[in-house]
Amino acid sequence: MKVLMVVTSHEDLGSTGHKTGVWLEELASPYYVFKDAGAEVTVVTPKGGLIPLDPNSLVPAAATPATDRFNKDAEAQKVLSNAGKLAGVTHQNYDLVFYPGGHGVLWDLAESADSIRLIEETIAAGKPFGSVCHGPAIFRHTKAADGKSVVNGKRVTGFANSEEEAVGLTAVVPFLVEDMLKENGGIYSKSGDWQPYVVTDGKLVTGQNPASSDGVALELIKLASR
Repeated sequence: MKVLMVVTSHEDLGSTGHKTGVWLEELASPYYVFKDAGAEVTVVTPKGGLIPLDPNSLVPAAATPATDRFNKDAEAQKVLSNAGKLAGVTHQNYDLVFYPGGHGVLWDLAESADSIRLIEETIAAGKPFGSVCHGPAIFRHTKAADGKSVVNGKRVTGFANSEEEAVGLTAVVPFLVEDMLKENGGIYSKSGDWQPYVVTDGKLVTGQNPASSDGVALELIKLASR
């Protein structure tokens, strides 16, 4: 099985002067779910090279067994420092595509023409496609063949407005994931804040927050194995 993970390159948290990036748990947990299932994992970002990590995802309170493993894994650290470039990448060489979150996604992958193309083509090809937490921000501009959003009429989840409010960034982010999914016709649902919650609709899998990362990856493997 070949897996493509598409990760943010964006590291500036709006105009706050603080840093952001990918949330480490959302990168590390699925990475090992895929690797431990025997998958070959390729990681790309818009810029390539070093992947920015949200500093808040590196504090001890945010640590998980997967993040600890990732931090001690020489091969994983090479991936972290030398991601491939998203431009020109297609779904054709992969069995599934997965986008982790982190606030950085809101600024780069949500607007990237390369990302939009990859998402639209992967979903049109009927391949398993997943995203978690702020990752579903990538559906802001993506369209299906009928011209409607790829999430229109689909059951989806993503980082909840209440969770964004809890981290104090409602006024900082360019848009709210929950609101955007609803505005694009998605049938949005959620669980309690910070509780694992995964929604599958056909080959589309979304997770609400970092705790949902493993669940999304496991569901994608099931879909790709059918």
